[in-house]
Amino acid sequence: MRRAIALAARGLGSTSPNPVVGCVVLDVNGRVVGEGWHRRAGGPHAEIHALREAGERARGGTAVVTLEPCNHTGRTGPCAQALVDAGIARVVHAVSDPNPSAAGGAATLRAAGIDTESGLLEAESARGNEAWLTAIRLGRPFVHWKYAATLDGRSAAADGTSRWITSGPARADVHRLRAESDAVLVGSGTLRADDPQLAVRGLDGDVTQPLRVVLDTHATVAPAARVLDDAAPTLIAVADDTDADHLKGRADVVRLPRAASGRGLDVPALLAALYERGVRSVLLEGGPTLAGAFVAADAVDKVTGYLAPALLGAGPAVLADAGITTIARALRLDVAATATLGPDLRVTAYPRRTEEN
Repeated sequence: MRRAIALAARGLGSTSPNPVVGCVVLDVNGRVVGEGWHRRAGGPHAEIHALREAGERARGGTAVVTLEPCNHTGRTGPCAQALVDAGIARVVHAVSDPNPSAAGGAATLRAAGIDTESGLLEAESARGNEAWLTAIRLGRPFVHWKYAATLDGRSAAADGTSRWITSGPARADVHRLRAESDAVLVGSGTLRADDPQLAVRGLDGDVTQPLRVVLDTHATVAPAARVLDDAAPTLIAVADDTDADHLKGRADVVRLPRAASGRGLDVPALLAALYERGVRSVLLEGGPTLAGAFVAADAVDKVTGYLAPALLGAGPAVLADAGITTIARALRLDVAATATLGPDLRVTAYPRRTEEN
């Protein structure tokens, strides 16, 4: 199963709006005879790749899959039936499929007399498929907030300069996060201050560029902004009462209601609009104001902080007003992993959602 999980990870960034899935097929003697992963939306699923590699050696064998085999016909046929037709005798899957349109594969397998088990390394497999699972369960994209800061929590110096807080290895790692995401999101403040391109650069192999999304309430994006180049598709989100005619032909535009606070755009409305466009994962790269709005909306699912061994003493903090006014209401995080990248420290954590927050 751990091998299947590793195979599934190879599909990150290229399968949306489908999940990432890995499959290992064993013959009757328990030897690996086929491996596969879901490589792109619309293409064969992991089980099909593994069964094709295994051929007749799959008959009487075992299929180990990270997600319950699908039970519906979309752009491809149902994997549950493909396993039945291949003569598989046993199927072990980690996570049950929460998608009503695809679920039921395990029942189909059992009805065909196939020994079926679920739950092996479920938590580990679910973590690898966290974006898709969150999107299916909540009906909105998974939001991964990434930031870079000094050890005293500053995202820029007092004069506004922020290039570069972190080292080259940390910045390269951000491109990996972008490549694994369906969309990269910033606000108009970051656009004015840094003029980021937001495309994936420096990675080997074929990369599916994420949708670049800019929250620009008043449609102030400059015509020469790098985010409007042809490196990747771009979506500008503006207030529904804003004139954005000058953006026609430069980028797609989506009109959204303003936030109830009167500042910025409504976060749930933005996420709903992105979900309708097939976006299942968002890398939030905006500044402290935008990050604060997402935290206040309880719309941050994962946090990755790149901490540089430097001190500034002044300048903007990484997180602005998030509606938290007392320590008892602090959004606590569970640290999942730490790593050093050059001189910097990367911390990966998940919000600990409780009744108190």
